Amino acid sequence: MKRMILIAMWMLTPVLLMAQGWPTNYGGVMLQGFYWDSYNDSKWTNLEAQADEFAEFFSLVWIPQSGYCSGYTSMGYDPLYWFTNYNSSFGSKAQLQSMINTFSSKGIGTIADVVINHRKNVSNWVDFPAETYKGVTYQLKSTDICRDDDGGQALSWATSHGYSLSTNNDTGEDWSGMRDLDHNSTNVQNNVKAYIKMLLDDMGYVGFRYDMTRGYAARFTGMYNAYANPTYSVGEYWDGNLSAVKAWIDGTKVNGVVQSAAFDFPFRYTIRDAVNNNKWTNLSGTGKGLNTESNYMRYAVTFVENHDTQYRDASNPQDPITQYVEAANAYMMAMPGTPCVFLKHWMSYKESIKQMIYARQLAGITNTSATAQYAYSNNNNYYVQRTTGSRGTLMAAMGGSAFTMPSSYVVVASGTNYRLALSKSTETAWASVPSGVSQDPFNVTLTAISQNTGAQIVYTLDGTEPTATNGIVIASGESVRINKCLTLKAGLLVNGTVTGVITRNYTVINEEGYEAYEITVYLKDPTVAPNNWPRVVYYCWDSNDAQQCGNWPGEVVTDTRMVHGEKFYYKTFTITGSNYFVNFVFNQGGSTAGSHQTVDVTGVRETAFFEVTTQTNKYQVRDVTADYLPYLDNDIVIGDVNDDGNVSIADVTALIDYLLNGNASAINADNADMNADDQISIADVTDLIDWLLNGNN
Repeated sequence: MKRMILIAMWMLTPVLLMAQGWPTNYGGVMLQGFYWDSYNDSKWTNLEAQADEFAEFFSLVWIPQSGYCSGYTSMGYDPLYWFTNYNSSFGSKAQLQSMINTFSSKGIGTIADVVINHRKNVSNWVDFPAETYKGVTYQLKSTDICRDDDGGQALSWATSHGYSLSTNNDTGEDWSGMRDLDHNSTNVQNNVKAYIKMLLDDMGYVGFRYDMTRGYAARFTGMYNAYANPTYSVGEYWDGNLSAVKAWIDGTKVNGVVQSAAFDFPFRYTIRDAVNNNKWTNLSGTGKGLNTESNYMRYAVTFVENHDTQYRDASNPQDPITQYVEAANAYMMAMPGTPCVFLKHWMSYKESIKQMIYARQLAGITNTSATAQYAYSNNNNYYVQRTTGSRGTLMAAMGGSAFTMPSSYVVVASGTNYRLALSKSTETAWASVPSGVSQDPFNVTLTAISQNTGAQIVYTLDGTEPTATNGIVIASGESVRINKCLTLKAGLLVNGTVTGVITRNYTVINEEGYEAYEITVYLKDPTVAPNNWPRVVYYCWDSNDAQQCGNWPGEVVTDTRMVHGEKFYYKTFTITGSNYFVNFVFNQGGSTAGSHQTVDVTGVRETAFFEVTTQTNKYQVRDVTADYLPYLDNDIVIGDVNDDGNVSIADVTALIDYLLNGNASAINADNADMNADDQISIADVTDLIDWLLNGNN
């Protein structure tokens, strides 16, 4: 009998090692890194540039479906290529993988948007691309399309054109517009398995967000995850009915093991109704979300808005949170489940959301933390929830202000219709301003959250660890001036011991005492062959994401200068702080600016020279500063023979006069050496005339 038990356990081991849907006791927060039509804000390069900031607050970033969809702009929900083409509306495959790798190096996992309910065709209703991956050609056939797709329209077309569809009907809801895939098909299953394994193994994703899981049976999500074994999986089972979402999660089980989490739509609708109707007692009661169900909170990915519910325009209002957005996010952060922050909310309410995430982190709240209703009042329209983490308890007081916070709690974040308070048992320092960028110097208040009434704060401003002998000691509630870019570390000082240390990284654009300086950014003339741009336009934004050359496509630049025999366009900028920089996209302006623009040139803090090196969009740019900066310092303007600041026919006259009559006092010899052969001769006259007539360098 003992031997049989051991054999049974050995056989069960692969099952235990399979995907478990979502980690238990998981304390991370996810960012939805896009919104509808976020083609600029969700560029892979733009997201990657924010990796350092993201890393302090998010452990996961969910990005749009990243394969090519054949349209110039697509949010990725009309998938065409699964294996071979990853040049999407958000950037190239190289940029995508660079972003994923950068995120990984900062401790951030990237979640792939997996759209396998339906797929786009190449040229008709039933053809799919053939793609070769690792020596195997993968291609879906017409017989992989659900027989009842598009309410029978696909079958009618196929029959009339000599094609056959699957003999199986859809196992979920039909979706018109593209072909619904028959997941009972072995070929579909093999294609999907290879595809999602590639996303993990080759692309570097750590998990999946399955799109439109109401479109096919839950067991297939279970099958695919059991095969690929992602660390994270969340399904979009769009239903406000708690029982329905729980049933979908249970439906993903393989050998009794849940294989995927789900977005907590019941929670989302609960918070939507509370904030939109300003009725906070709506939060009370049972059945309000997966995240309050003991057997399902591990699998609850909570959210208050996404790309489908957000307001888009008057014609597509969708179903958005219409008010008290910060309060909605505060309640989500104070609850179990894994919160997913919407990019638009992050961009609009970043400082507030950062403080909410800090509070969650300091309390040690995870997706399975214990939570309970603490108080509510219909008369005073408030609701209070208390969630206990591994380090402390976080109280969320929502709605009216009549509720008095217990003396054993300290309010750390507040706004219209919300207060978040940490229990004093958390034993930590708190800063009134989160890490981030400020245009001007500011004050930050440091507070001791401690059961010890004599707790003081000790802090440093140089990034070193505060101790009883290292740092400045102040009373709780005092403020510190932040007047330059620095790292603040602050902790509790009690009886000579320092605990509860927090770190905040501050960037101040206009640093006090910082001596600003000017830089000039030069672009080698692209108006001549081979580019032949009609004009030169600089689109510029700084390290604070503030535009410096107006709205796209930017500012037409007309100032030019000869440097070492080459014509450059240039513009001057002012560097105002030690972490301030300027970014550029050079383009030809006009209606074709988008199709005649360079790649992003980022992080420029010193005078620099650039050259456009390719002739197809997006144009590559080479930094040629080392080749030209030495000549700029020497103030040599090649061709300006008479040294009047311009290159014209007068310079030809001066050069000829020098050669004929030896009148050296009338010329600048350095500027006259057009061909840089250290001699002044008739060849320089020829080169100067050629440049004036033809622009040849």
